Amino acid sequence: MTRATYGGPMFDPDEATTALLTDLAGLGTPARAEAEKAYLKSGLDFLGVTVPVLRKTVTAATRARPAPTRAELLAWVDALWTRRLHESRFAAIELLRIHLRVLTRADLPLIERLIREAAGWVYVDTLAEKVAGPLMGRTPADFGTADAWATDTDFWVRRAALLALLPGVRAGAPDLVRFDRYADSMLDEKEFFVRKAIGWVLREISRRDPGYVIAWTEAHRPRMSGVTFREAVRRLPEADAARLRAG
Repeated sequence: MTRATYGGPMFDPDEATTALLTDLAGLGTPARAEAEKAYLKSGLDFLGVTVPVLRKTVTAATRARPAPTRAELLAWVDALWTRRLHESRFAAIELLRIHLRVLTRADLPLIERLIREAAGWVYVDTLAEKVAGPLMGRTPADFGTADAWATDTDFWVRRAALLALLPGVRAGAPDLVRFDRYADSMLDEKEFFVRKAIGWVLREISRRDPGYVIAWTEAHRPRMSGVTFREAVRRLPEADAARLRAG
């Protein structure tokens, strides 16, 4: 792979996309492509490339040329995203993650659009946790976007609001006020992916603040779905988890 493969001063996003997808085409297997398509219940085409190999290939592609400007990055992301191919869409998200530093708050509507169009956890989760969350975390006021997401009619957008809180949780600076507000408003939902997300965030909070999760679970146990509860207590001390299970 040469720098010229992915363009020079006159960056061509379509050429860069074609070059990247050509590299990826030889790295998958038909068996994996079929299995992954079935597992994700997706209408996209699949090459059958594993996630580690896909990420390594995208990273190599970005290193083969000068760091993109914001305009170049967004053009490349758009060119990849418009392909009806799983690996192409995954690569678009990887580019946003890798080059997060060039994104601005003005790109939050783009991220929201991708979340809506993705409509699947394999894309939404990375967009929320690795792109939207860190981007909004630069300026606390930008979490107003997540506040709007938390009440959106699209459950994938609501899930993204919850998962966007994870970077702060893992950095030891959880926004517990927002989490409580989001989770309480979604706790009665029937949608599995929202229920799971509430439990997932609680599980991550419990790694540093088990007391908060114990108290939150005690207060909300009657309204918690099975999947939310199981995720919430998964990392708690066994004695506390057992007591909560006993009800």
